[in-house]
Amino acid sequence: MGTTDPRTPDAELVEQALAGSERAYAELLRRFERPVYTLVLRMVRDRTLAEDLSQEAFLKAFDKLPSFDPERKLSSWLFKIAHNTAIDHLRRRGVETSSLDEPLGDEPEGRAREIEDAAAETPEAAAERSDLSRALTRAVERLRPEYRQVVLLRYQAGLEYAEIAETTGYPLGTVKTYIHRARKELAGHLSEAGWAPPGGAETSRRETP
Repeated sequence: MGTTDPRTPDAELVEQALAGSERAYAELLRRFERPVYTLVLRMVRDRTLAEDLSQEAFLKAFDKLPSFDPERKLSSWLFKIAHNTAIDHLRRRGVETSSLDEPLGDEPEGRAREIEDAAAETPEAAAERSDLSRALTRAVERLRPEYRQVVLLRYQAGLEYAEIAETTGYPLGTVKTYIHRARKELAGHLSEAGWAPPGGAETSRRETP
């Protein structure tokens, strides 16, 4: 029977699941249920629908698990399935894709903790961080859909450029261009809202192609 040790590598859990371990399936679900749900929620902007689509994505993923390449990153593979599941649903409904509903830095699995401060926060600092988080959300929602889509995958899902290209079908160069332009637009929108970075630098200094 499979283990639920949180230190077990994802690829090993996949092997255990394919060997019939229900505990391995449960651990895979535990690890990725929240980030997958959050990704879908940011796209469909409806919590009940996001729950349904997330479940659909996991059913698809578990059904396709024998085809998973252990050389790949499991999270990227799951995000691609979830992304495509949400996109297919939204296209059937004729709804614009890739919108955000909440600040990018809310989820622990997301890489874009733009608002996070390592120092202990005072109530005033916490309030300021919350204001900036809301400003960032509004700024992201002003981006054109394809920019929002790559920003979502990069900062909330934590995908690398090549993984975003694989997920969206965009050429790698297009992904880099969209993210670069999105960062510049975000910096401009935040500056208009009174959140200009020191020295006028771009919003995400730590980000490099």
